[in-house]
Amino acid sequence: MTTLATSTGARYARILGTGSYRGSRVVTNEEMCTMIDSTPEWIEQRTGIRERHWAVEGETPLSMSVQACRSAMDMAGVRPEQIGAIILASVSHHHPSPALADYLARELGCTDPAAFDISAACAGFCYGVALAESLIRAGHAGDDGLVLVVGVERLSDMINIADRGTAFIFGDGAGAAVVGPSQTPGVSPTVWGTKPENVETIEIEHWLSGAGHDTGYPFITMDGRTVFKWALAEVTRHAARTIELAGIRPEELDIFLPHQANDRITDALVRHLHLPENVTVCRDIAEMGNTSASSVPIALDDMIRQGRATSGQTALIIGYGAGLTYAGQIIVIP
Repeated sequence: MTTLATSTGARYARILGTGSYRGSRVVTNEEMCTMIDSTPEWIEQRTGIRERHWAVEGETPLSMSVQACRSAMDMAGVRPEQIGAIILASVSHHHPSPALADYLARELGCTDPAAFDISAACAGFCYGVALAESLIRAGHAGDDGLVLVVGVERLSDMINIADRGTAFIFGDGAGAAVVGPSQTPGVSPTVWGTKPENVETIEIEHWLSGAGHDTGYPFITMDGRTVFKWALAEVTRHAARTIELAGIRPEELDIFLPHQANDRITDALVRHLHLPENVTVCRDIAEMGNTSASSVPIALDDMIRQGRATSGQTALIIGYGAGLTYAGQIIVIP
């Protein structure tokens, strides 16, 4: 019987650098309420959102991804030709093929990376981190063992302005991280999965539906009440399991950075996890809204660049959304 050779890589992996890009148009709750029947106070009380960033003409998923990736590579001190793989998470790349990651590789000047897109909605970046860590440890991330993980969305195109329950929620932007080899553990075991019986709770309409809309794009539909109940009942449990598998106690955590979906869900997660007051809780949703796959990396990069997250600290990141999918890890801040 023929024995096949196998590959092995670094023993551990960690995030080496982050970058982000936010859509240029800032839409306040006051402006939003000129488009929908609501009040700024109601929006903020229900979600924690005060404003959101929307992309303007020329700010595409590709252009925003390029900016975020360049910033991440600069922080990590790596060159495009060193990137061995690109994993891009998005639900708003409107070409079935090729992957947006392929276009991104060309724009960045990466020479021969593995490049592919994944669709895991708001959990997409955390899915990407799990895949990147596995590729690096398996020896499948090129000679330098470097992977770009990107989350990017332009959701403002798919907002149904007539739906006052969802129109004010979403924003646009990109976040990226360079993941590479490490001599010490920098990414904990991933807790991930899906609740398939609720697969239709959050959806983007069939592409042909866009032909009947002024925007030309299909709309996002969401049963917010079901999502809220699921997050309170199950995402809290998955977050606790993530901490347990990392081998640490909640009081040893420095930062809690959940998907920026709703501040009331974040508050419930904090209570359920019994996080002490010294844990920094990210609330980027106030200025950004919900940017799905780019939510976690945008917020992570902002915390690092604002000095609210410092090198060596531990952070629980967890994404959850359409599918209903979830994924979480403890990471070490670069």
